[in-house]
Amino acid sequence: MTNNTIPTNKKNNNAALKLFRLKPLNRKTLYLKTLLTGASLAALLVSSGCATSSLLESDNHVSTTTTKQILSEDQIVAFGRPAQALPKTPNATMVIVGEKNSYVLTQGGTEMIGLLSNLTPKNIHVDNDMSFFVPNNDGYFQGEMKLSYAKLKDEFQRSDYQFFLQNNGRDCTSASDLRINAQRFCFSVPVKGAIYPQVSNLSLIQANYRALSKPYMVSFYTQSQQKQVSRSGNTAQKLALLPFALAFDVVTFPFQLLQ
Repeated sequence: MTNNTIPTNKKNNNAALKLFRLKPLNRKTLYLKTLLTGASLAALLVSSGCATSSLLESDNHVSTTTTKQILSEDQIVAFGRPAQALPKTPNATMVIVGEKNSYVLTQGGTEMIGLLSNLTPKNIHVDNDMSFFVPNNDGYFQGEMKLSYAKLKDEFQRSDYQFFLQNNGRDCTSASDLRINAQRFCFSVPVKGAIYPQVSNLSLIQANYRALSKPYMVSFYTQSQQKQVSRSGNTAQKLALLPFALAFDVVTFPFQLLQ
């Protein structure tokens, strides 16, 4: 009779048993591992708590934001130039006459006068958002004056396009312009200036100068970095005039703007 019993290797079986046999841990080793595990867990919780505390503290104390503060707003009455040279402001060429103050352009005024003098006033649109930056609230401001000029395409001449090229005009024709076969060019003039008191002849200007077609505002702002934003609000500031500023007369331009 044939024996179907699979022979076993007692030596190999013993080796396999040794591989799967777990070595028991003594009490000292088990205690040390438990202690190390607890210490690691405690350190993790402590570090997590510190991070959360730091985050909360960051929200309340450490975070810094840049805020925009409006210093002053004024309604524009007219545009003109000083009747006489202003002391300490030799480059004053153009004045924005406001109800509260006068805003003298010491840079960019010549370019603005060139544009406004050579373009047909009824086709000029001055950007309503005249907002100027006053970095140190010391009477000096900076920004841009923007205007656009639009006419029907068949009304433009070669000299018009040459003028636009010379004065950095860019084509900004809108879809509504195209529908009526018009073309528009935009101008942006960097300006700097100084803030003076109200002009001396404001009443005369208001009596003789035709009012603008709609109210236009000019605003001045500064920026500051604040910490503890959640605990303190913005502090209103007053627009500062130049320390040497004196009231003066202004001669208005013969053209009417912002029609």
